[in-house]
Amino acid sequence: MKERDTHDVVDLFVIGGGINGCGIARDAVGRGLSVELAEMNDLASATSSASTKLFHGGLRYLEYWEVRLVHEALKERETLLRAMPHISWPMRFVLPYHKDMRFESDTPTSKLLGVVMPWMKGRRPAWLIRLGLFMYDNLGGRQILKGTTAIDLKRNPEGVPLDDRFERAYEYSDCWIEDSRLVVLNARDAQARGAKINVQTKVTSVEQKDGVWVVALQDRSSDETREVRARMLVNAGGPWVEDIIRNTVRINSSEGVRLVRGSHIVTRKLYDHDKCYFFQGEDGRIVFTIPYEGDFTLIGTTDMEHADADVKPVCTPEETDYLLAFVSKYLKTAVSRDDIVWTYSGVRPLYDDGATSAVAATRDYVLKVDESAGAPLLNVFGGKITTYRKLAESALEKITPFFSDAGAPWTAGVAFPGGDFPVDGVDDLIARVMKKYRFINTKWATRLVKAYGTETFDLLGDVASKEDLGRDFGADLHEREVSWLMTKEFARTAEDVLWRRSKLGLRLSAQSVDALSEWMKNAQKMSEQQGAA
Repeated sequence: MKERDTHDVVDLFVIGGGINGCGIARDAVGRGLSVELAEMNDLASATSSASTKLFHGGLRYLEYWEVRLVHEALKERETLLRAMPHISWPMRFVLPYHKDMRFESDTPTSKLLGVVMPWMKGRRPAWLIRLGLFMYDNLGGRQILKGTTAIDLKRNPEGVPLDDRFERAYEYSDCWIEDSRLVVLNARDAQARGAKINVQTKVTSVEQKDGVWVVALQDRSSDETREVRARMLVNAGGPWVEDIIRNTVRINSSEGVRLVRGSHIVTRKLYDHDKCYFFQGEDGRIVFTIPYEGDFTLIGTTDMEHADADVKPVCTPEETDYLLAFVSKYLKTAVSRDDIVWTYSGVRPLYDDGATSAVAATRDYVLKVDESAGAPLLNVFGGKITTYRKLAESALEKITPFFSDAGAPWTAGVAFPGGDFPVDGVDDLIARVMKKYRFINTKWATRLVKAYGTETFDLLGDVASKEDLGRDFGADLHEREVSWLMTKEFARTAEDVLWRRSKLGLRLSAQSVDALSEWMKNAQKMSEQQGAA
């Protein structure tokens, strides 16, 4: 141990168990720093589990001239595809074209074209879309993903679900990501490398004493309290980052966040092929429709101002109607409320750059070090899931000057738990699982591999039959898997299991959810009793 680690003081204390907090904790502990993290709820319980589930460069950000952000995100797609082929995979996006497509009125590109081509009256021309897609193909040094192609919608299956007025489209590549599982895998890897990860643990106060942060913690399950001393503090509170600055750390700062709500609806499966649609509205907004969990379609997102981080975001009736009307203009068969099986909403904590609208607010991240209290504090504003690893590296660039013996960057290309197999090796891994466990069918094996990767074999062990897995709670979720999620992946409640470690909440009945919840409570009690003994 380094000398500074022998005095009961951690190098870094991270507030927030979303993607930014867990990503920074993993990077830091891998460089030799001692790290502790506290999340007041479950990992990824806020923004990081409520995304559109896309690992993308942000095609529309080019219209805001955020070229650096798009370049970084495009490079990261392939870096991370190689590190987590089980929870991320390539997808093709179909962008139908029609002459009524319009810009969001306050984008830099729309303003420029309004000056040089006023006769366009805000329309988004086909040549500009193709130029944007050319940049999208080439900005990030693409190696794995396919480039853009043109599609005749009258002759190809991608045109079958669409209204007959759409005759042509462009098809390009982006990626899918199991967002909340990415957070959990970062936390697991950080823990395996020596970090201490606390869930259901609230930071109640922070104060500086003799150049060291004293962090007061409360376990929300037991109400037990304790203190941790840290040389540096990282505020990765997401929607609560500004509240932590002002009310927890209690320092004055002009920096703040703009809370923007993004809502989604999940419907019955709307079409048979496995590609996504990128729909552009006459209001300049875009909406995706994405094949989801085999039997459903995900539709999103909105951009609405959200006033209070403590108010749980929900998809409002107005947002639901907006999304339904938006996609129905594109499809032959209109989508109605009767088609909806689930809705969810998250709050994006965007850096407050003074933009005139929620849509125009920057998606880039901003990192600020504050030493005004006598000990260093790093505040993390904004960011997007695609660039979280680069955000963590940038954060460490600001952290390591305070720790002279910290190691070099290391995370690029390092596989996550379960991700140690080739990008194109998913089908082979599924076949291997089915060969070893003859009682598991293709659908079940696919779910396990796309959640746990090569760790599927560790989870299942030497079981010989379905009965060896214990109680079946429905949808092939058994005691053995739930125990794994509780002991290995920080799950505490049925909601953690069904909506963040998986999406099996879409398939289980209320009775099954109650049974799972009761079983987990009893398992937790037994574990605590054994620990006390």
